Amino acid sequence: MHTSSRVALSPREQQILRHMTEGCTYAGTARRIGISVHTVDGYLRRIRAKTGIHTQAELVRLAVTLGM
Repeated sequence: MHTSSRVALSPREQQILRHMTEGCTYAGTARRIGISVHTVDGYLRRIRAKTGIHTQAELVRLAVTLGM
């Protein structure tokens, strides 16, 4: 995992990650922000690529670390 100081997430990626910390599913996140489930998946793939994180639990931990 990359250190939190080196993670540069876009505003939309941050929004997607915040929804994950609230327990939203891909479909729930898509509905809440008006995008497709496929697009949510794409954002999460980019977040994983940027951070080197592979599990949802680790992504939530990252969000908490970043204060989301």
